[in-house]
Amino acid sequence: MKAMILAAGRGNRMMPLTKNTPKPLIKVNNKALIEYSIEALKTAGITDIVINASYLASQIQTYLGNGAKFGVRINYSIEQVALETGGGIIKALPLLGNAPFIVMNADIMCDCDLSLLALPDFALAHILLVDNPAHNSNGDFCLIGDKITLANTQTNAQTYTFSGIGLYHPRFFQSHLSNNKKLALSSLFKEAINCEQLSGEYYAGKWQDIGTPERLASIDNNHTTPYFFA
Repeated sequence: MKAMILAAGRGNRMMPLTKNTPKPLIKVNNKALIEYSIEALKTAGITDIVINASYLASQIQTYLGNGAKFGVRINYSIEQVALETGGGIIKALPLLGNAPFIVMNADIMCDCDLSLLALPDFALAHILLVDNPAHNSNGDFCLIGDKITLANTQTNAQTYTFSGIGLYHPRFFQSHLSNNKKLALSSLFKEAINCEQLSGEYYAGKWQDIGTPERLASIDNNHTTPYFFA
């Protein structure tokens, strides 16, 4: 199985830390954020990785190289203009092959076993959901069995937040292959929900989005927080 790490964003919410440094290279406990994603994939036995990059892309390429020093193989999908999450994956599809692949954000920490992710027969995408953090208290989705619905369509139902981790079949992106444009994954999720092709599961373990300087400080200053991979 192959995997993709999304690393093309400008990191505006992380300013001023990202003025001269791409967010994936910001250090947490003396290790770049993106290294935690690489280690999580390697732990799951996934060593063939595609990374998209746009903002300060050369820094990411120089820092990670071909992946050999991390025990993985890295290919890059360079975006002259960042294409957002969905558009970035579509551009990278030729590097990802014809089998299902994992995609994860470069700015999260999670101790889940990525090797356990699987696509149910009805689904073209399967996403990991977590408890709603303070910055997304209303959540993104509801989970009925293993089927996903939008949070605002289920009155009084338990809501969850998209973790930034998912397993996708290339056919999930089929209807947008001709679009070399910006496209958010959220738009594709809505289409898949309407076609009942999006599944999910709830993960109760450790997860953290490192999207702002405040969240970064809360993790970086807590050296006992066990988000880090062996």
